[in-house]
Amino acid sequence: MALFSLSKISFLTLSMSLFICSALARDFSIVGYSPEDLTSIDKLIDLFESWMSKHGKTYNSIEEKVHRFEVFKDNLNHIDERNKKVSSYWLGLNEFADLSHEEFKNKYLGVKAEFPRRRGSSGDFSYRDVEDLPKSVDWRKKGAVTHIKNQGACGSCWAFSTVAAVEGINQIVTGNLTSLSEQELIDCDTTFNNGCNGGLMDYAFSFIVSNGGLHKEEDYPYLMEEGTCEEQKEGTKVVTISGYHDVPKNDEQSLLKALAQQPLSVAIDASGRDFQFYSGGVFNGRCGTDLDHGVTAVGYGSSKGMDYIIVKNSWGPKWGESGYIRMKRHTGKPEGLCGINKLASYPTKKH
Repeated sequence: MALFSLSKISFLTLSMSLFICSALARDFSIVGYSPEDLTSIDKLIDLFESWMSKHGKTYNSIEEKVHRFEVFKDNLNHIDERNKKVSSYWLGLNEFADLSHEEFKNKYLGVKAEFPRRRGSSGDFSYRDVEDLPKSVDWRKKGAVTHIKNQGACGSCWAFSTVAAVEGINQIVTGNLTSLSEQELIDCDTTFNNGCNGGLMDYAFSFIVSNGGLHKEEDYPYLMEEGTCEEQKEGTKVVTISGYHDVPKNDEQSLLKALAQQPLSVAIDASGRDFQFYSGGVFNGRCGTDLDHGVTAVGYGSSKGMDYIIVKNSWGPKWGESGYIRMKRHTGKPEGLCGINKLASYPTKKH
């Protein structure tokens, strides 16, 4: 018990310290720790207590707390080692720092890319003939992206990816940005998709077309778990789509053509350990191409000679760059970084 009796270090005091890595000065507020924190077990304990307080963490027993502290230490070592080696992005102590990487993957990923992809795409790729792409696009600045949402420990990323793309095209066509219900998809789109156990965005687009649209988020709020389908909930289905198109596979130029016109649902391989703790910068870290997470591409641009795609995640605003990640493009690989070019699609809307 005495192990955890030490007083907590003031975040205000620590925020003045600097962590130097790869010729970049990154302060405590960015990465969540300083080099001094790694110099003794007492300092690590104090850091853990401060981290628990910041993220509202509690544990059911001292045994569980000791276990989570050991996981925390291991994650901190990984974060520190990677920050010493990489320069374009950095990792930090976020709310996932007490989860082993296997626990994290089991709870927060959920795209089922092994499902047959095409089940009635409503037409050929509509942006094939687009030319003269702008140097940068940010649909957040154009008012077509809602707030960052949090799927919680439910593998419903596919629903969040779908909804964000529908919210985007609806705003572009109608001028109205309306936050829509992921829970409706989780509860009701069950023929092919599987709630908190994963799904695929194309199936969800097809469901929205067949079932007359989606409710507002406030009328059918998110539960962070599977619920009972309530298609007759109060409030009408406020947003419809006409269909969806698939972006040609492994074709970054086609991805950018579509992204210049609207936000896109994309799937990525988010199983790399660096992804769990991404805190900022242009990500070009280790990852495969076995798609396991649904996200939304909401723009693209360049920074310090590195081209990137702006990706909206569904792990809450504390992860990454206020809920977003910038992922490197022009990698020289057709599938793109983390397979982002492999499984992109977008909803269509006539009116």
